[in-house]
Amino acid sequence: MTEKAPEAGEAVKTVVHVMRHGEVHNPEKILYGRLPDYHLSVRGQAQAQAVADWLAERDITYVVASPLERAQETAAPIAALHDLPIDTDADLIESANIFQGQRVSPGDGALRNPTNWWYLRNPRQPSWGEPYKEIAERMAAALERARVRAAGHEAVCVSHQLPVETLRRSMTKQNLHHFPTRRLCNLASLTSFYFHDDQLVGWGYAELAGQ
Repeated sequence: MTEKAPEAGEAVKTVVHVMRHGEVHNPEKILYGRLPDYHLSVRGQAQAQAVADWLAERDITYVVASPLERAQETAAPIAALHDLPIDTDADLIESANIFQGQRVSPGDGALRNPTNWWYLRNPRQPSWGEPYKEIAERMAAALERARVRAAGHEAVCVSHQLPVETLRRSMTKQNLHHFPTRRLCNLASLTSFYFHDDQLVGWGYAELAGQ
């Protein structure tokens, strides 16, 4: 395909798709956080491939992922279809959480223990994990690096639900604190940011793999 160079004074248009990884094999239903050796389920692999197929005709020139296995595995079919390597950016990693490795479903596990309730004292920070402000800052830094690497084209960054949600809220000037049940970030979804030069001019959200 012949590419048209921007004319003098014309903005360089870049799209960065920030993707949540696919479904993870987690029969114990624990909050796995940054723990190693959590991989995509069969369904998660199919979700990753469905998004890769949808992106196959897009002008993807850069693919980068969190260092965690589930993110790398989600990025793999996208990179393969575009004959690209997968870069790794530690700033795309899952958020830190004091309850990592435990079950935290309502009425179940760690949250039934009164000694853990202290960690829930400030949901605006949040007091149970990495501050939203810090998540937003590192995710914005990763987004900017991807924008620069793919300038004039498109990039895919594979990350995790809370970091992607926090990034979108930060980029669209919303409050960072929120109810977890109201996140706009389902499995294998794409949150896409549109830039003219280094200015954000729009964003979009798509669920391309079904749920």
